[in-house]
Amino acid sequence: MTDPQNRLATRKPATVGLLLMLTLLGVFPIDVVLPSFPALSEHFQSPSSDIALSVSLFAVGIALSQLLIGPLSDVMGRKNLLLIGITVAAIGATGCVFADSYWTFLFFRVVQALGCGCFVLSQALIQDLFTGREQQRLRIFLVTCGGIFISVSPLAGTGLQSWMGWRGSFLVFIVLAMGVFASACLLLERSTAGSQPRRLNFIAAYRTVCADFSFMAYWLTSALAFSCHFSFIVISPLILIDQLHFSPEAFSLALLGYGLAYIGGGAVASVLSNRIDSQTQIITGLGLILSAGVLMLGLSSHLGLSVTTLLLPMIVCTAGTTIARAAAHTQAMNRFPERAGTSASAGSVLIFILGGLTSAAISLTPLDLQLTLALCLVLLSLLGLALNALVRHRYKGLLAD
Repeated sequence: MTDPQNRLATRKPATVGLLLMLTLLGVFPIDVVLPSFPALSEHFQSPSSDIALSVSLFAVGIALSQLLIGPLSDVMGRKNLLLIGITVAAIGATGCVFADSYWTFLFFRVVQALGCGCFVLSQALIQDLFTGREQQRLRIFLVTCGGIFISVSPLAGTGLQSWMGWRGSFLVFIVLAMGVFASACLLLERSTAGSQPRRLNFIAAYRTVCADFSFMAYWLTSALAFSCHFSFIVISPLILIDQLHFSPEAFSLALLGYGLAYIGGGAVASVLSNRIDSQTQIITGLGLILSAGVLMLGLSSHLGLSVTTLLLPMIVCTAGTTIARAAAHTQAMNRFPERAGTSASAGSVLIFILGGLTSAAISLTPLDLQLTLALCLVLLSLLGLALNALVRHRYKGLLAD
């Protein structure tokens, strides 16, 4: 490590706090606005489908932004890109607050998304500033917290909508962004980057990391595990509100309970990280997701749709997701430590795309949603297990050669 990195690593509580806030801001702007759809639709005199479009474009904006930010941070340094990104995101959120028309709101929502792409640098910062088991423990912690943040965001959005109206979530985002900006200025050194300065070449950077089979396999494993969790979050209103007739408040509390299960999953992952290797952790996590899918199939066929038959298997899935993703992240990021920014961006875009496509396919299916979700858990976990079996086979082949 360089001297700046050592100085930062000695301030671990503050460093971890910064990484935690980056994780929060990476998921907060998407789910927290969902309870405000009716209010946004009324304010801008636009149908709900138009408001939903703003969420879709937000996702596209983040994905496009991350493709640029990763390689740029390997050249310019993490701090520069992070501060620029936070500023752009805050400007976008401010524009949303003062928007007087739907198209103005949509424009600034995309601006906010482009800035939010910088939060992918949390993975690169872990790679830069920590080593060995510390990296995996931090990734377990952040994956756990990320799942909790996603799950409790609708509850936070409900509260903010009741208290401050639809502008509440954007105002809170601006305040949080200002706090993260100040923390980054104090904690990060200008020289914080994953490599020595090099000529910027986006195509060459992505070709280098994406040509590595193991790198792509581990990130795809993380994407498959994340898709199981994300798909449930996306279709949960369709099941809990539309089919089980939950009130918005009861729905938010149900997701809060599900989010708390991430704490248990994180605890299990922390124990396993000290006792078994990363590859075994990945297999264990995927095995739990597979068990959750089979359990959901069995419960739904015998007991029908209920909160128990839905949430109990998903709690098991949560543990598997946390274990598999943290281990897969570490394995993937360790492939190219000198290109941590590019590596993090490539993986995050893959996770985002696969999660979005999977959740969209489930929500649009004409089949029973719970049955489709259960089959999704089984299929994605089997794909992950097959992929990692191929990684092990190729590794043994290389050793034999």
